This record gives sequence, C-alpha cells and structure tokens, in this order.
Amino acid sequence: MSSLVDRTITALRAEHDVLGALVRTLTDEQLAAPSGASEWTVAQVLSHLGSGAEIGRAPIARAAGETVEAEDNQTIWARWDSSTPRAQAEGFLEHNARWLDLVEAFTPEQRTSLTVDLGFLPEPVPLVTAVGMRLSEVANHSWDVRVAFDSEAGVAAGSAEVLVDLLTGPVGFLVGWLAKPAELAQPASVAVHDGPGLVIDEAVTVVDHLESPSATFTGPAEAFVRLLTGRLKAPYDQGVTVEGSVTLDDLRRVFPGF
Repeated sequence: MSSLVDRTITALRAEHDVLGALVRTLTDEQLAAPSGASEWTVAQVLSHLGSGAEIGRAPIARAAGETVEAEDNQTIWARWDSSTPRAQAEGFLEHNARWLDLVEAFTPEQRTSLTVDLGFLPEPVPLVTAVGMRLSEVANHSWDVRVAFDSEAGVAAGSAEVLVDLLTGPVGFLVGWLAKPAELAQPASVAVHDGPGLVIDEAVTVVDHLESPSATFTGPAEAFVRLLTGRLKAPYDQGVTVEGSVTLDDLRRVFPGF
C-alpha cells in the first residue's frame, strides 16, 4: 500500500494535469472571470498558486541539499501581482511543474526522512506535512478555478480522500487555523457519513471515527473538504445534509473559509 506522502504527491500530479489542461484553453476573458474564491478572478487564483509554488519550492529544495538563492516573499508577490492575467496563468503552469518535478524526484528514503523548515512554523516538519499543506491549497483553489466554468464541479475525489487522511494526521493543525469554534453555543461532534468525524469544542479537530456523535454530515468527502475551507455554500451544496445538534449553517459559521 502506498504511503501517505506518496499518495499526496500522486494527488498533486493529478491536480496539476487536470487544472493545467483547463488553463491552457482559457481565453483572456475567461482568465478575468470571477472565481470561486471571494473577490479573486481566475487569473488571481492561478497567481496565488503559482507564487506559492515558487516560494514553497525553495525550502523543500534546501532540505534536499540544493543551494537556493530565493527572492524574499514580498518581492515575489509584487512581481506576480503586477503581471498580466495571461502571464499569471503561464507562470502557474511553469512554477507548479517545477515544484512537482522536485518532489516527484525524491527517493523513497528522502520522502520519509526529509524535514523541511517552512519558515513560519515553530520547527521543521516532515515532507508529508509540507506536501500535505500544498495539496490543501491546490485542491481547494483548483476548485475555485474549475467552478467558474462548471457549477457542478467538486474537489477532485482522489484529492479529497487523501486530504481527509492528512487532516486526521500530519496537517490536522490546519483545521485549528481555519475554524472559529466560538461560533457554536455548545460543543458538538459531527460524524461524516462513511468517513471521519469533527469534534468542535474549545478547539476543532478532525478524527478518523466517532462513537456517539451529536450530529451527522451526509455528503461526499469532497463536500466535507469544502466545508472546512468555506466553500460549501449555495448553490454548491446540493445533496448535503446535516442532522442533529447543529445545522449546516452552524458549521458554515465555524468554517468561514479563506
């Protein structure tokens, strides 16, 4: 059975191939269209992913022993922000491919032993954490782009499955960053149909199983992933129900998104 880091890298490659194929077909008018991300155009989402790949590649390359003289983040963001929408799209294709080429080339030993100093966490993290954080970004922002042209789009099923496993393990801390548990009047435990569980108290955690949940979320894994990032909103919430001590609107308040 493939390890979680292998599955994450495989999911990232699939995301790149699907999104890249779409991006290459987009007109200038389509790049300027509103995306699923509030207040961002399609091109701006691609710029965010591209700059993230450029910035995020450097610490991973350094962890593998490569000498990298990278620009500071503010300079990189300013360069991307000043680029044309077409250049932002092309830059995403280039830099996301470079990021993937780096991690795909790692040996099995490197994939399990490398630790990466991302610069904004208290200590270096295993490679699986670094690539897991990247998958969360790419999978959700890929949805932002695709939903602009397909109202029935979802987070890729393969990515959603991997993300659920990541959120119950090495990137579970992301839920703490995204959630506002004080929005609920009382604690809740929400079972996800045929999947994990969500415990909302003073903090919020994703667990792999709940014995006695106070509510049940019924919907696919991709909808659960979108819930956690504020993307499970009308009209993109068809077929999802929540029954028990909380409502879907309650959970949306807990997870306002980014």
